[in-house]
Amino acid sequence: MFSASALGEMEEDFDEVERELRAEAGKHLGGIEERCRFARRQGPIAEELIMVAAAARDAYASVVIVVGSSSHAGHRMVGSVAVHLARHSPVPLIVVP
Repeated sequence: MFSASALGEMEEDFDEVERELRAEAGKHLGGIEERCRFARRQGPIAEELIMVAAAARDAYASVVIVVGSSSHAGHRMVGSVAVHLARHSPVPLIVVP
């Protein structure tokens, strides 16, 4: 377990990472960022992506998840986000090397 001050510091770190990611995404999305949504979630990555994709599928005409593949050999068989999504994604999935 973490102390309250350690948890607060971690939350501040997450806030800073979020600001940096938003700024970087804004640079790359030039002109289309108003059509994109940035959401910070907590939980198992694959499960969170599945929940977001399922909700988006009901609201938008087309939804796809794009993830990178794991570089760890063991993850290719079990345990990686991409493998979990390949088995459970409610929307099309693109796994890039």
